[in-house]
Amino acid sequence: MFIVHVFVHVKPDQVEAFKEASLANARNSVQEPGIARFDVIQQQDDPTRFVLVEVYRTADDPARHKETAHYAAWRDTVVDMMAEPRTSIKYTNVFPDENGWD
Repeated sequence: MFIVHVFVHVKPDQVEAFKEASLANARNSVQEPGIARFDVIQQQDDPTRFVLVEVYRTADDPARHKETAHYAAWRDTVVDMMAEPRTSIKYTNVFPDENGWD
């Protein structure tokens, strides 16, 4: 698996709009065959901070995801909602193994 954590800091007045756009993207993303999980999580002590937990089946699947209309719509919608540019860290699963994600 190829796992990406995307860290997003949203402007305070844009939190609800960001959540709405991100949920639409996530709901479509989990329909892609190359995506095992696509979680949107919000920090409890600072609701302007989010992490997108994206679990791809292969290292090639993030590029396929970025070619979708729902990703492009999300990217273009949320760009001005961010307090700073988003960042990401890439991971490889240790547990569960590939079968444990389904």
